[in-house]
Amino acid sequence: MRHRKVTKKLGRNTSHRRALLRNLVTSLIMEERIETTTAKAKAMRPHVEKMITLGKRGDLAARRLALGYLMTRESVERLFDTVAPRFGDRNGGYLRIIHKGWRSGDGADTVYIELLGSEKIIEAKRKKRADVRSKRQEKIRQQMEEDQKSAAGEPEPEDDKKKK
Repeated sequence: MRHRKVTKKLGRNTSHRRALLRNLVTSLIMEERIETTTAKAKAMRPHVEKMITLGKRGDLAARRLALGYLMTRESVERLFDTVAPRFGDRNGGYLRIIHKGWRSGDGADTVYIELLGSEKIIEAKRKKRADVRSKRQEKIRQQMEEDQKSAAGEPEPEDDKKKK
């Protein structure tokens, strides 16, 4: 019987479940927002809250406990330097779970789980990606124009001949 057993098993054995949750928590701290299923998001919430509370403590013992749980050293540095100070005056409730829809493959209920206050960071990432994409498209467009000119038989400028 499972009386008073709170942990969701997520269809995995103990070591697999622990590794899954550690990976999810590390990814959330690094990315600020991830997409996952509802059950996984609800299962990882207490772990993320504990890590942020450790980050708010900020002492060496807390850092070592976080290093023992999180997968990368960069995630621990990010937790203690940027994520935890944002929640200095807040006692819990650091996450937001937003319903996204259902996955097309198996119909699983998917959600976004994100840290509060991550809107600015996510918007900056989105803007940076858009800039990179527009630069790449501009470069491709210029390359296509050059290819069309050379295919039409127009003489190439002297600078291009020297490069070849």
